[in-house]
Amino acid sequence: MKKICVVGGSGFVGTRLIDLLIKQVDVKIFDKQNSNAYPELVTIGNVLDKDALKLALRGVDLVVLLAAEHRDDVSPTSLYYDVNVQGASNVLEAMDANGINNIVFTSSVAIYGLDKNNPDETHPADPFNHYGKSKWQAEEVLRVWHQKNKDTSLTIIRPTVIFGEANRGNVYNLLKQIASGRFLMIGGGRNVKSMSYVGNIAAFLKYLIETQSVGYRIFNYADKPDFTTQNLVENVEKALGRKLPPIHIPYALGLLGGYGFDVLAFVTRKKLSVSSVRVKKFCATTEFSSKNIQTIGFVAPYSIEEGLQRTIKTEFM
Repeated sequence: MKKICVVGGSGFVGTRLIDLLIKQVDVKIFDKQNSNAYPELVTIGNVLDKDALKLALRGVDLVVLLAAEHRDDVSPTSLYYDVNVQGASNVLEAMDANGINNIVFTSSVAIYGLDKNNPDETHPADPFNHYGKSKWQAEEVLRVWHQKNKDTSLTIIRPTVIFGEANRGNVYNLLKQIASGRFLMIGGGRNVKSMSYVGNIAAFLKYLIETQSVGYRIFNYADKPDFTTQNLVENVEKALGRKLPPIHIPYALGLLGGYGFDVLAFVTRKKLSVSSVRVKKFCATTEFSSKNIQTIGFVAPYSIEEGLQRTIKTEFM
């Protein structure tokens, strides 16, 4: 590839991807925020601005679309659809205007919904929240675009929850609670959690870029083997060199507390680290098959344990 534009490339995943790409290809970033690591590569702009997108994608051969509204507490909820769905449509329009036929899109396993039985890429979509619904709708927009022109290349990756150095998402909040000693297990801890280390996600995105060809490909991404929540806590305890009290709060009581924090967040207009949605996610089984990856020869550079250790060492030690 001669030139790649990473839309939403200033963030957590984009920065790690560009770390891998920058010495090999001509890469640029289009993002509404500047990049701490690569400010010289950034064109500031919003995916809702069609003209800015068309200008930014001039001379580009491939687009990696990472930009998304993904937090649990985005308000108003229409932003999920504005950014994730209309934004994807705008990117495709800008690509068509510039004769670009290649795109790699990061969707999410949230399109499957909660507590499914190890869904693979053929599993029906059943999203339970606005984020998952908007990601599924964005995928549909991309598939329609590809079907209109079979000479295009469309690759969709559905990662599980991503963690790693410099991330401030749900896994970071969990690790922080354990590291501070303020963690309490809700439920029995036997629910299975598929997770993705950012170093492996970035390496997989790079692999997908390097193996681009005309056609349609779709992949779940999860680092294997999967942990139960109890396994995860034990691995974190081991990395930190400490042991937490074996206290378990019943799920119903934990969910009731989550609703209490929802009310508090509404009254104070503040975003809190605890909510009913996060309690549901924490206690849900989120196990996903990534069998399609096994057919293409990709090997993750880090084990899931190594990813946890690297993250904990950087953030908490």
